[in-house]
Amino acid sequence: MMEYSVAQPVAKSPGFWGRLARLGLRWWVDAGTVLVVVALFAVAWPTLHLTHQVPWPIAPLIAAFAALPVLLIRGNAPLGWAVSAGSALLIALAVPNQTGEAMPFQVVHIVALYFLVFAVALRSPPQLTAVVWAATSLLLGAALSAEGVGADPWAWPVSLGGTVFVGLLLRSLIRSRSELNRQTEVSELERARRTILEEKARIARDLHDVVAHHMSLVVVQAQTAPYRVNGVNEAARAEFESIGATAREALNEIRGLLGVLRSDGQLAEHAPQPTAADLEALFLGAARAGVDLTWSVEGTLAVVPDTVGSALYRIVQESLANAGRHAPGAAVRVTIDCAETVELTVVNGRGTGPAPAGIAGLGIAGMQARALAVGGRLTAEPTPDGGFRVSARLPRTTAVDLPLATVPEQPTPA
Repeated sequence: MMEYSVAQPVAKSPGFWGRLARLGLRWWVDAGTVLVVVALFAVAWPTLHLTHQVPWPIAPLIAAFAALPVLLIRGNAPLGWAVSAGSALLIALAVPNQTGEAMPFQVVHIVALYFLVFAVALRSPPQLTAVVWAATSLLLGAALSAEGVGADPWAWPVSLGGTVFVGLLLRSLIRSRSELNRQTEVSELERARRTILEEKARIARDLHDVVAHHMSLVVVQAQTAPYRVNGVNEAARAEFESIGATAREALNEIRGLLGVLRSDGQLAEHAPQPTAADLEALFLGAARAGVDLTWSVEGTLAVVPDTVGSALYRIVQESLANAGRHAPGAAVRVTIDCAETVELTVVNGRGTGPAPAGIAGLGIAGMQARALAVGGRLTAEPTPDGGFRVSARLPRTTAVDLPLATVPEQPTPA
């Protein structure tokens, strides 16, 4: 025997630069900030003795106050500015300069202040930006002009104003880009929503044209058959009435489904979902349709909440339909016990007539999904005598007290 194998494509490694590109803008901003702070600290510490008379154990601390506040640029720029400006004022007042040196604090400290003012303009409200600009201009203008370093005190407000202007301009550009991206996303969501609504409308039209149309014909035929066909006895007349009632009920549910499909997300006006209180009508309708059905209910169905009752109704409905489809003529027994939980058992015997040929459907899977959706469990399996049993256990309250159980797939048709 010859064996063949298909080689799977090997994903190409993105490489070093590709991995760096995937890190994102925020990572690069943080990395760049750290590099700038390291560079500022590396310059401030060795050159501090050139401008100030500082004991060597204190020098790293003063250099840190000059450089480290820049680390707060992205996290909390106003706090970083406050630390930097406050330490600059403290250094100017408390740390003596070297003989012949007029700078009250290091140039590194001024550079750090400019970085922080730019960050405040980029990320903070305009009112706070104006306060930071005015305070920094006053600090640099008063401290440096008093020492004769900055002859023109207006140079600092103008220079800082240019920095603030660039920050505000960049902030406006970023906001405009973000708003454009948001509007684009909203447009795409709206386009997708319209596509979904159009598809729902198309499905509703097809469902109306195919299913509802034919169900309406069934109702009309069943109601008019006793008048169109000669020799219809009372039993046949009752059978036609039962067929018409069942078809009308199905047609009403289809109309409710069409209302949901045609809605645009608002509440659709459609018939309410069946509850446990509607089981009696379901049993009577099945009996009128010719099903050899017996049922018993222990407890009060009124205590079953609507959500659980709807699941219970659909499970019973599907079980009766499966029994009539796959075991025609078989006796069906339905037992419901509303004690601490809702216990349901639907058992049918071996059919007396030939079952229609066909492939297995999704009835059992749908019943299992309904049971699990309300916190219950369901099993479906053949019985030793050739029949079939559906057993379900559902909670009596909307709070799910039962553990979700995964029910194995059963190889039985539905």
